[in-house]
Amino acid sequence: MTRLQNMADPALLPKLHDPELLIFIRHGETDWNFEGRMQGQRDIPLNATGEGQASANGARLRAYLEQLAIDPSTLDFVSSPLGRTRSTMELLRAAMGLDRAGYRLEDQLKEITFGDWEGFTLEELADDEQERILQRRADKWAFVPPGGESYEMLAERIGVWLKTVDRPSVVVSHGGVFRVLRGLLEGRDKVSVPRLDVPQDKVFVWRDGQFTVV
Repeated sequence: MTRLQNMADPALLPKLHDPELLIFIRHGETDWNFEGRMQGQRDIPLNATGEGQASANGARLRAYLEQLAIDPSTLDFVSSPLGRTRSTMELLRAAMGLDRAGYRLEDQLKEITFGDWEGFTLEELADDEQERILQRRADKWAFVPPGGESYEMLAERIGVWLKTVDRPSVVVSHGGVFRVLRGLLEGRDKVSVPRLDVPQDKVFVWRDGQFTVV
């Protein structure tokens, strides 16, 4: 598919940027993740499983960089400002043998907000919000929860940030952020983006136009 075709198709996200090296890690598990609660921008801490995932991802990343002879000091370490992402970044860096505090925060990397739905499971909302839940199921990309954001709105926010990435980077952020980021980097269709799987025990790498999972 050519760039012109991509831009002309409203079902596809435009490819905004092709960074030399962009490494993404989702924060480790929280109790709300485990319970299936919509977390959004609520500041829920990592649980013991999530702490272990963060440290293990640090070991994975360290081995990956060593294999490629990449010095971590040449990378820009960036985190969402929420507590679970900051904890993940600090555990990850500690597992790499780096100063826990050697990273910066980026407000635009916050998770999509679910507004009034944060803290609930879909099952708990089913009786009072059935019509909205059906709307969400029909068009998850454009659906806006009451007081929240749609994936379309999130993609605009992350797109602004992505255009500023001008050096090899390690990003710790959230599941929704990964989905739209991958969509923008790869020109994916809008229907599939909100359904992308984002495991919390993997390291995702875009390098020289190729996507790999470590």
